[in-house]
Amino acid sequence: MSVAMNTRRHFPKTVLAALRTAKIIGLRAGSQPHRFTGVWFVVVQDRLFVRTWNNKPNGWYQAFRKEPRGRLQVAERELPVVARKARGERLFDAIDQAYGEKYPTPGSRQYVQGFAQPKRRATTLELLPS
Repeated sequence: MSVAMNTRRHFPKTVLAALRTAKIIGLRAGSQPHRFTGVWFVVVQDRLFVRTWNNKPNGWYQAFRKEPRGRLQVAERELPVVARKARGERLFDAIDQAYGEKYPTPGSRQYVQGFAQPKRRATTLELLPS
């Protein structure tokens, strides 16, 4: 049986519940085992999104762009994921708002505002279960 490429895969409800309570997830791009990187993230419309802060050449974002498969760590669970580039101004606006709601502390404000800058919005990835 063939599955259409545009079929959207969803995380199980238990994983979404864990994501809604977590502040940071662990990400590891590629198939080689190495350490997880702690990443700020948001859930919008039951979809998981991440943005990179500094976009280093050897950072997790560039690693996912080269090899979109990786692993997600949340609430002591480790799950395989695939990353795809997110698009759409309305979606980006919703993601900006979600970052502000998830990370509302005064110390987080500069990062929330920074994530809303065009260069960081352009790094938005959606993580899907694989």
